Amino acid sequence: MGTVALPLLQIEMAIASRARLDTATGQQKVHIDGTKTDSEVNIVSQGDTYTLLTNTSHSLASAELAKLPQPIPVQSFKPSTQTVSNSTLLKRSPKELIDEVWQIIYRQYVDSSFNRVNWQAVRREYLNKSYSSNQEAYKSIREMLKKLNDPYTRFMDPQEFKNLQTETSGELTGIGIQIGLDDKTKQLIVIAPIEDTPAFKVGILAKDIITNINGKSTKGMDTDQAVSLIRGEPGTKVNLTILRNGQKKQFTITRARIEIHPVEFSQKQSSAGKIGYIRLKQFSANAAKEVRDAIKNLESKQVTGYILDLRNNPGGLFSSSVEITRMWLNQGAIVSMIDRQGEVEREVANGRALTNKPLVILVDQGSASASEIVSGALQDNKRAVLVGSKTFGKGLVQSVRSLDDGSGITVTIAKYHTPSGRDINKQGINPDIAVNLNDKQLQNLWLQERDKIATLADPQFAKAVQVLGSLKR
Repeated sequence: MGTVALPLLQIEMAIASRARLDTATGQQKVHIDGTKTDSEVNIVSQGDTYTLLTNTSHSLASAELAKLPQPIPVQSFKPSTQTVSNSTLLKRSPKELIDEVWQIIYRQYVDSSFNRVNWQAVRREYLNKSYSSNQEAYKSIREMLKKLNDPYTRFMDPQEFKNLQTETSGELTGIGIQIGLDDKTKQLIVIAPIEDTPAFKVGILAKDIITNINGKSTKGMDTDQAVSLIRGEPGTKVNLTILRNGQKKQFTITRARIEIHPVEFSQKQSSAGKIGYIRLKQFSANAAKEVRDAIKNLESKQVTGYILDLRNNPGGLFSSSVEITRMWLNQGAIVSMIDRQGEVEREVANGRALTNKPLVILVDQGSASASEIVSGALQDNKRAVLVGSKTFGKGLVQSVRSLDDGSGITVTIAKYHTPSGRDINKQGINPDIAVNLNDKQLQNLWLQERDKIATLADPQFAKAVQVLGSLKR
């Protein structure tokens, strides 16, 4: 089942954004961390155009994607306080706004057939209408983009676009879930709850379908509308109706400020010897450093192999996924990005792996985007054995464009493939050894009996230990 969310971009909390200069490319990279986005944003500033390279989900947050100040800061990032002048607001008529959006899709959309839509005819249809306000233009733009049948490519009015922006406080606020739209049923679906957040603690699970928010049906609702309903001040409550395996469940969740520590690690004694266990909860800005520190610490303790736990990891920064993969992989391809011309941009290993010891990766249906880049790359290169259940399945690249009146659009411009050419977004990653848990087992393990996680009472971990023992022989 395919699912939608703004690729490496979207969730439901406020996030910190950090800008730095990429010394290799000279491009500015803005990192959107936390649960608002599961993405890194490679931004090339051309006027008010910012190109985001993302691969994941929708954020429900009070976060804002701030305009980049000039000149580009290297160590810190502060949102621009620039306001749009009246003359700028009047620069474009409603028809010009519609045509601007049409042109962006025409030039950049990943599918040159526009998903078999006659895009020229669409332009004629909507420019032949009369418009008395931008609100009428917004309605037509949404209708126009809907013809592409691509929930990732969408229009945001000025308020919705503002809601997408990130603030620099670094404080996360929300209930701690990533959501998206199922690309077949168009239902609002949970990508994954973030561990130790309010949504996680009440029992929200990956693949849950959100049918109502505070009593309002989500039928026909897009992710931006859901974001506006779910986010709110810490201490306030939101009511979600969830459909799980045909049964409806009610959850009342208290919003909170959330601090996420992306990495936990420990040495474990087992039948396979001393094992280095690393749990990576999210690919945030500091995740790569923390994983590196964990590996170095465990290497100093002379562990004989590793288990990397990516279960319920909804993704994060693209750069983190590449950097972390390089810690395990000495040579070989990591991921490919393919645009509408079929041109490929590849990320490869750099010969600086921190260890060559046996590796097992734990994955499940909550492992998404950046998690799938790492697990797919290490599986394809036969560097790791994957144990668990099939991953979520998403990986697209989008461009985010601001428009003259403060609104914006996101456009799918490319897709990710694993080194062997697998399409992450449509297929997900199948583990080498399947250990599937039912809903009761999942809730017992991740909610009621969390002290059993990463012990032999954890069926997936126990299998990973067994596999690791066989790899060492």
